[in-house]
Amino acid sequence: MQMPPGNPLLLSLTLQELLAKDAVQVELIPEKKGLFLKHVEYEVSSQRFKSCVYRRYNDFVVFHEMLLQKFPYRMVPALPPKRMLGADREFIEARRRALKRFINLVARHPPFSEDVVLKLFLSFSGPDVQNKLKECAQCVGDEFMNCKLAARAKDFLPADIQTQFAISRELIRNIYNSFHKLRDRAERMVSRTIDNAADLLIFGKELSALGSDTTPLPSWATLNSSTWGSLKQALKGLSVEFALLADKAAQQGKQEENDVVEKLNLFLDLLQSYKDLCERHEKGVLHRHQRALHKYSLMKRQLMSAAVQNREPESVEQLESRIVEQENVIQTMELRNYFSLYCLHQETQLVHVYLPLTSHILGAFVSSQIQGHKEMSKVWNDLQPKLQCLFAGPHGAPSPLRSPQDGLSPH
Repeated sequence: MQMPPGNPLLLSLTLQELLAKDAVQVELIPEKKGLFLKHVEYEVSSQRFKSCVYRRYNDFVVFHEMLLQKFPYRMVPALPPKRMLGADREFIEARRRALKRFINLVARHPPFSEDVVLKLFLSFSGPDVQNKLKECAQCVGDEFMNCKLAARAKDFLPADIQTQFAISRELIRNIYNSFHKLRDRAERMVSRTIDNAADLLIFGKELSALGSDTTPLPSWATLNSSTWGSLKQALKGLSVEFALLADKAAQQGKQEENDVVEKLNLFLDLLQSYKDLCERHEKGVLHRHQRALHKYSLMKRQLMSAAVQNREPESVEQLESRIVEQENVIQTMELRNYFSLYCLHQETQLVHVYLPLTSHILGAFVSSQIQGHKEMSKVWNDLQPKLQCLFAGPHGAPSPLRSPQDGLSPH
C-alpha cells in the first residue's frame, strides 16, 4: 500500500528535540505534624512554562486518569504506588524519582505536550487543581473524537500493519527484558560503590581511633623505644585521606545513580508504558470490536428466524432498526481500531526515537568510572608517601621492614 504524501503517521523528531521540549523538576516538601510525617507535597517546576507549583500525590493520580481518558491509545506512563502506612524515607525518595520520570515522559510526549491538561497541571496555582483538571476533560471526548484524521486513519497504515505490529512488539519486549537486567546490575554496582565509601570512612576512623588511644604505655613493653608514639601520630593523620577517598566514592555512586540508573529507569518506564498500551489495544478496542461483531451476527440470525416464522411486522422492524444501530456501532469500532493502530504505529516510532538514550547512559557510565578512578587514584598516590613513616624506626632511622610494596618480611 502506497503511503500518501506528507504522511502524518511519521514522526520526524530527534532525541535532542524531544528532550528539549521541557525539563521538569520534582522536589520534596515534607509537612510535619508533631514528630510524625503528615503528608508529602511536591514542588513541580517546568522549564518550558517557567512555572513552579505545588502538587500532592493524589493530584498526580487525577492527572494520570485524565490522560488515560483523553489519550487511551497513547503511552501513558504508570504512576508509582500509593504511599503505604509507615513508608520510610527510602520509599518516599524512590516515589519522588518515579514521579519526576513520569512527568518528564509526559511533558515530552508530542500529543500530550500540546494538550491543555498538561499546561494546567504544570502551571495552575489555584486551590483545587483536581476539579480544574476534571472540568477541563469533561465533555471533550477522547483523542479519537477530536482528531481530524481519525476517520482516515486506515489510509495512513501499511497493508501489513498487523504483522509489523507483532514484530515490533516482540522486539520492544526483548529490549525491555535486556534493559531491565542492565538496570538491576547498574543498581548493584552503585550499591557496592556506596558501601565501599562507607567502609573507607569507617576504616579511616578506626585508624584515627587507634592513633588517638590514650592508654598509658609501660616502659617494660617499649624498651625505651618511641615506635608506638610515632606510629600513633602517623595513623591519626591517615584518616583525612580515607575520609577523602570515602567522599570520592560516594560522589561517584551518587552520580551513577542519577546519570545511569535513573536514565535506565526512565527508558524502562517508557517501554513498560508501550507494553501496557499494547494490552489496552488488545483487551480494549479490539475486544469490544469482536463483541460488537458477535452481537451483530446474533441479531442477523434472529432476523432470519423471525422472517421464517412470519412474525409481526412491528417486531421485525424493531430488529432491523437494532441491526442498523449495531452496524453503526461496528463501523465506529472499526474506525477506532484503525485509529488505535495508527497511534500504536506512532508510539512505536517514539520508542525508537528514545533508543539513542542508550549511548547517553553508557557515556555517562564510562565517564563516571574514568573520573572516579582518576580522582581516587590521585588520593591513593598522595597517601602512599605518608605510609613511609609507619616503617621508620626511632628517631627516623630506617626500620628493618621494607616498603609496603615488598611485603612485611625482611627476608
